Amino acid sequence: MKLRLLCVGRLSEPYLRDGCALFQERLRHYLPLVVEELREQKAAHRGDLPRTIAIEGEQLLARIPAGAFVVVLDERGRGLTSEGLAGLLEKHMVTGTAEWVMVIGGAHGLSDDVRRRADLLLSLSPMTLPHQIVRLLLLEQLYRGCTIIRREPYHHR
Repeated sequence: MKLRLLCVGRLSEPYLRDGCALFQERLRHYLPLVVEELREQKAAHRGDLPRTIAIEGEQLLARIPAGAFVVVLDERGRGLTSEGLAGLLEKHMVTGTAEWVMVIGGAHGLSDDVRRRADLLLSLSPMTLPHQIVRLLLLEQLYRGCTIIRREPYHHR
């Protein structure tokens, strides 16, 4: 199964770039991984936000392959434990899902069209988190999930 992360915006801090690079490298031992960064749209003023979010949404939707299982990160989504995420990942690996696409919106959130396209709305926390930190947390949890599936000693319960 191929894993694709669609992310709005670039990582601005060196510690985030380093952390994401570490977990991307580790994840590639388990799954083919592609991380795509889409250009973050700038709103001239607050009134432009709905249009900005809509443009980012259109760009995200255009990058999702037909037939992919789509997981959209959203604080209103379903929360899973690390074991729960590992179980879902393993189920899709076993049943032959060709590609998992995970979507992380930009600083202003996601369009309703992107949320509607999701097969799963996933929450890492009920709190609102910066999208750049979400990327690092998600990569770590995906790596953790792969080690749980393989019963490797990274995850301690």
